[in-house]
Amino acid sequence: MSLDALLMGVAFILIHLFANNLIPSERIRRLKWFSFSGGLAVSYVFVYVLPTLHKEQIVVKKYGDYFTMESELYFVGLIGLIIFYGIQKVVRNAQKTSPPGKVKTLFWLQIIFFGVYNMLVAYTVIAHDVLGIQAVFYGLAVGMHFIAVAHDLGREYPEIYNKVGKYVLAFGIVAGWALGIGVNLSPLTESVIFAFISGAMILNVLKYELPPDDEAHFITFSIGVISYTTITMSLKFFFQW
Repeated sequence: MSLDALLMGVAFILIHLFANNLIPSERIRRLKWFSFSGGLAVSYVFVYVLPTLHKEQIVVKKYGDYFTMESELYFVGLIGLIIFYGIQKVVRNAQKTSPPGKVKTLFWLQIIFFGVYNMLVAYTVIAHDVLGIQAVFYGLAVGMHFIAVAHDLGREYPEIYNKVGKYVLAFGIVAGWALGIGVNLSPLTESVIFAFISGAMILNVLKYELPPDDEAHFITFSIGVISYTTITMSLKFFFQW
């Protein structure tokens, strides 16, 4: 494991442990924070996740006898989106109609799935050997994404999340490290994992990081989109990411 991946992983762990303390508490600053974070996240999806998913689809074309539609990985990404959306929908509906005990059980299910999500993200960082300046911008976007997810989960059940839930999410990062160091998966399997978490990430970005219309700060959102896109596309041009 490279030093860059190690530092990113440590940063992700610290984010999960202290995310709610990092969010500005004053309302206007918080809304602007989430609008800026949402701008970075949306830009990250369009200038990094989707192009990388396209590259991974080219990789699986080597298995031409089995993958011939040029869209198999996008289908895997769609499955990831559906699974995470379904889990979140069940939890939200249960909060409205079910007894508190059942709601807490379903909330734990959601925490476990996000722990698995974190594990796969951490594994992908190691598997794709993200280094240098690329690691900085990857870590910035994913780190802000983790802050938004942690904040939302902590707001639902702060007592459960702060006592145990945040440690489950942090452990997911450690488990992803261990998987990346100790297990050598085929390029095809790595591509499928990336596609799956890409679908889940697209859902989570749109769900957690884009504030509702009455809370969004469009100028701050635009600054996040333009700044991250401009810098990332420039680096892609000069360093051939």
